[in-house]
Amino acid sequence: MNPQFKKGVLELCVLSLLRQKDRYGYELTETISKQMSVAAGTLYLVLKRLNDEGYFETYLVESESGPARKYYRLTEKGIEHEKNLKDGWYAFIEQVDELIKENPNE
Repeated sequence: MNPQFKKGVLELCVLSLLRQKDRYGYELTETISKQMSVAAGTLYLVLKRLNDEGYFETYLVESESGPARKYYRLTEKGIEHEKNLKDGWYAFIEQVDELIKENPNE
């Protein structure tokens, strides 16, 4: 996948996954990596920025197999931001699809 495409949608992917359920960082990395390669460091930078912007809150959950895990939960602000990004995404792909069609309707 083109790195520029990935960079543009990573925030939407993170927010959409968190809209489904609370997750911890490694879980987010693993889930996203099943569809596209993403470095953990890149994802954690996105998480930090989104947290700083108030789109989610964090909490710790003890783990049986190691240290406590930091979970991310969307705030109301995060839910609204995810909805706006998703609406924008669908409009964008529709517009791009129209532009790249082999035989556009003119």
